[in-house]
Amino acid sequence: MHAPATFEAFETYLERALDRLDDGSPNRALIREHFAFDDPEAKRGKRLRPRILVTVAEAEGGSAEDAFSAAAALELLHNFSLVHDDIEDRDEIRHGRPTLWARYGIPAALEAGNALCALSYLTLIEGARALPPASVAAMASALYHAHFRMCQGQAYDIGFETSPWVSFEEYVRMIEGKTAALFGASCELGALAAGASPERAGAYGRVGRAYGLAFQVRDDVLGTWGTTQLTGKPSGADIRRRKWSFPVAWALAGPPSEARETVAAAYAGLTALDDDHAEGVIAALDRLGAPGAADDACSAYIAEANTIAADFGLDQGGQLASIFEATARRMT
Repeated sequence: MHAPATFEAFETYLERALDRLDDGSPNRALIREHFAFDDPEAKRGKRLRPRILVTVAEAEGGSAEDAFSAAAALELLHNFSLVHDDIEDRDEIRHGRPTLWARYGIPAALEAGNALCALSYLTLIEGARALPPASVAAMASALYHAHFRMCQGQAYDIGFETSPWVSFEEYVRMIEGKTAALFGASCELGALAAGASPERAGAYGRVGRAYGLAFQVRDDVLGTWGTTQLTGKPSGADIRRRKWSFPVAWALAGPPSEARETVAAAYAGLTALDDDHAEGVIAALDRLGAPGAADDACSAYIAEANTIAADFGLDQGGQLASIFEATARRMT
């Protein structure tokens, strides 16, 4: 899915997936705004998960077009989670634009998110009619399992907001659901769309899970040190919100020190941090070496993904590994 023509074809498919079932409701208007379908100048998502899915499908001998329904379903489900996450996290900006709840209120945004969720499964099932029933059932099961694990991860994340302490193991459990589950489904669905066996598709799912962990660690780094231009959010936003991220969980799992105590004291307060306190925490994380630790963790997760792929003879052309490497090492 690297060719611009293929990417544009997928964008058209994704937009038509919405218009096919809803030609005028308030939900349709809000979903179109969320995706910026009517604003060619707006910054859109990178469609990373669909790119991964289509890359796997092609690696397994399928065509990009035959994988579009699964890829669209995945992107719709991902965006359902973003709409609801923005409400739960009280985020007012995404991709440089007001989030749906910030502009239209929570009830309207909730319904738009719910519609996206339903549309996701309809797009998957209706688009896979040409496949054997067992394959369609396996794909639906993979998407439902990922959805359930996403909800588990988000529940952990919400619980962390009122916790004065989160262990590193609890942090990993949270990102395994909130982020890694959908990346695993990206790879698994791509393999299933190409007719791979459940066993081979499951191996791809484990590759995607490992990559998803690397992706979230890097995302946490960007949430701490990334620029507004790169992330679309204020610099240091995760720290000001007292969000439990890799740098914080890793730092607090380390030995006692003055810098570690600065982080622990800030996060024990259960309230958002002002700019001065947030800058102090970020400086302490720098002194502790959290950026380097994040780099090491990303490398380890990528190595895990590569080992699984080698053991099962997956991604023999290396296209999937190239996406993993480039995205998990994006810079602040």
